[in-house]
Amino acid sequence: MPVHMMDSLIYRRAWGTDEMRAIFDDMPRTQAWLDIIAALAQAQAEVGLIPADAAAEIARAARIENLDLDRVRQGYEETSHSTLGLIRELQRACRGTAGEYVYYGATVQDVTDTWTMLALRRVCDIALRDLREAEDTLISLAQRHRDTLMAGRTHGQAGLPITFGFKMAVWAREVRRHLERLKEVRPRLSVGQLSGGVGSLSSFGPKGIALQEGFLKRLGLQPPDIAWDTTRDSLAEFLNLLALVAATFDKIGQEVYNLQRPEIGEVREGFVQGAVGSITMPHKRNPEIAEHLGTLSRLIRHHAAALTESLIHDHERDGRSWKVEWATIPPACTMMGALLRLANQMLSHLEVDAEAMRRNLEATGGFLFSEAVMLALAEHVGKQTAHTIVYETAMAAAEARRPFKEALLAEPRVRQHLTPEEIEALFDYRSQAGLCAEFVDRVVSLTRADRAADEAS
Repeated sequence: MPVHMMDSLIYRRAWGTDEMRAIFDDMPRTQAWLDIIAALAQAQAEVGLIPADAAAEIARAARIENLDLDRVRQGYEETSHSTLGLIRELQRACRGTAGEYVYYGATVQDVTDTWTMLALRRVCDIALRDLREAEDTLISLAQRHRDTLMAGRTHGQAGLPITFGFKMAVWAREVRRHLERLKEVRPRLSVGQLSGGVGSLSSFGPKGIALQEGFLKRLGLQPPDIAWDTTRDSLAEFLNLLALVAATFDKIGQEVYNLQRPEIGEVREGFVQGAVGSITMPHKRNPEIAEHLGTLSRLIRHHAAALTESLIHDHERDGRSWKVEWATIPPACTMMGALLRLANQMLSHLEVDAEAMRRNLEATGGFLFSEAVMLALAEHVGKQTAHTIVYETAMAAAEARRPFKEALLAEPRVRQHLTPEEIEALFDYRSQAGLCAEFVDRVVSLTRADRAADEAS
């Protein structure tokens, strides 16, 4: 019976993807370990450490269908050793004496660390693919809404006009930075492990380096400069990078969550026919994806923090810290798969209400033009004095629930320097949106160049 929601028959899709489970579930993980054990045997045969026929037999037997996984489990429970049950079951499946050479001279971490790198490299590739999809969607939204005016908000309050395309372009560049980080970390996820008991390769004698290189080359990995049994910074780096990615989409989801509020109503998750927001309030149309992005992101960040705590190891091997990886990396990666799938679903079906954006701009009563008025007035009285005049006028108008333009036209300190026509000219949303449209154009151009570089690399 599943004890984690990501394994639930009913709820599993909300907490993971089949693509990630094909990496981390028991069956694919165990088969991957067997593949690594077979590759080790074949590499050992090449350098003359074990008989060639034994290596061939180990490779033949190292198929999960040849093993009884209940016996593997029992072996673990009886010995408390992570893989002795697997070794014994594989030995049983081997013909003749080949089983004597299973895992010859290697440790559990040699196999599991090598598998972890192979797994994380696949996760990295999935994340790169899904982030590029998100970037495409955001750039498309930025272009489509390059000139769609809306209120820019600071501290939760309307500040100055911006365009919705500008907001999308800001998000697109954040996603691009994550793509660059993933590309940078990927080579560090291509370093395998074969170090023996304390990292010195002592069990393989003078053939240790040649064996290490041959073994890892078979798996498409690079040999390490030196053993990393207690040096786990690359793993923590990757999981913390996933935490950064998750936080970005948590932020995006939170923005959609807030802008979907009926009293704002500027964007909405695309409605799926049949979706139900509440069993007691039938009218509800909840931002379910946006909310769940927040849930997944919190858990991914939690797992990244736990793994970071476990960077501290004792001596040349520390099971306490190492085993934390078993409980943090698979769920974090599996949830990241769900988060990226849901984020792309939300973005690709996002409904943008330009009329509501305009309506909310106009509902501010013109106060969004305070900066423009202050700067125009500053040309006559200085910036600090202008700020005081506009501030006092704005606060009095807000208190009296009076339109800002009307208050300015009635303020002698303003009328002394600005004509009604000059004040009227300042009350133009498009002219006060700054360089939002130009920034969108810049980001689109930069992204095209980035994508061309991606394809060339």
